[in-house]
Amino acid sequence: MSALAEVGEGGHARYTFRRRVSSTAVAALLSEWDRCRWVWNECVARSRAAHKAEEECGPAGLDKLLTGWRGECEWLRAGGSVPQQQVIRDFTRSRSKALKDIKVRLPMRQRAGMPRFKKKDLADPTLNYTRRGFRLKDGRPHLAGGITVNVVWSRDLPSAPSSVRIHRDSLGHWYASFVVQAEAQPLPATGAVIGIDWGVKETATTTSDDHDLPHPEYGRKSAGKLSGYQRMMARRKPKRGQAASKGYRKAKRQAAKAHKKIARQRQDIARKWAKRVVTDFDQLAVEDFRPKFLARSTMARKAADAAISATKHELINMARKHGRDLRLVHPAHTTMDCGHCGARIKHELPLSERTYTCSMCGAVSPRDKNSARVMLVRAGLIPATVDRVRLDGPPVRQAA
Repeated sequence: MSALAEVGEGGHARYTFRRRVSSTAVAALLSEWDRCRWVWNECVARSRAAHKAEEECGPAGLDKLLTGWRGECEWLRAGGSVPQQQVIRDFTRSRSKALKDIKVRLPMRQRAGMPRFKKKDLADPTLNYTRRGFRLKDGRPHLAGGITVNVVWSRDLPSAPSSVRIHRDSLGHWYASFVVQAEAQPLPATGAVIGIDWGVKETATTTSDDHDLPHPEYGRKSAGKLSGYQRMMARRKPKRGQAASKGYRKAKRQAAKAHKKIARQRQDIARKWAKRVVTDFDQLAVEDFRPKFLARSTMARKAADAAISATKHELINMARKHGRDLRLVHPAHTTMDCGHCGARIKHELPLSERTYTCSMCGAVSPRDKNSARVMLVRAGLIPATVDRVRLDGPPVRQAA
């Protein structure tokens, strides 16, 4: 399996490789995960108690508690301190984000949830090690606690990794994800600009007809298989307190395998399309679309199958990697503005109306094509043919 490189903020990239683990290494990793999961659950319990007592529960206090826990519990002390400290860091970040969303009074559906207890049978193992918690020797990561794993190196790392994440997916496959310093890979300048509007009928509609991304409908094509596996699971579901049968476990694995294939298909087509767009255009005006509200609409299934968020993430990632100028445009009123003269109609267009007709300049164009052109206007990448533009829209932000 080839490595997956994902460029993040701060000039770093993440390279993910498949791992081959022995039964001894699996037992050691699961034991380490049990300790980390216990630390996480203790942090959740302490946080809830502090919230009821209206007290502060900061990272410094939790670090001191971890020191006390390791001193009292010999079985906890048998594991590495680095992954346990990273669990506290992850818990603190999740809790801080949730409290921030509550403070700014975001709508309930847009808030980050408060950290919850992690159950043994539901949570997949995830262990994070910083530089002082692992080392690479002869191409094999040696983790704190004497755990050694084998990695399938499909490519060389560009530099020494600063951290590694060991995790297991729903199929039981183990992966090692290394964070390294990102290498800029600038592409030749083209002088071209493009506007991109997200949708359900077509995942991405652009100002260039050759770069539109049609809806692949991978989920719809696999719906028959998935429903069959889910019916098998429903028939063989074990009673409470009983162990799952071999047939149930097999059906569950087949369903997870189908979901994994769909996710990889979506990621593959999104990356190929993003690379083509970034190669052909220097500046990109992209709708800053967050499709959470579609989950409550009649288009929920089709919108989820379109994977707009994943495609948008891949485009931002590819633009950052190759040094392209990508500007995120707020989607408010983009279907009401004219991309040619900037006029705004007085009423919202219903979804059934797919053609935009401007009452001021008489321009007629497909609804999504007009919205893609509005992205260029809002982002300041105004084509030469635009006479009048509306610049009083929401602010445009640069993709970090």
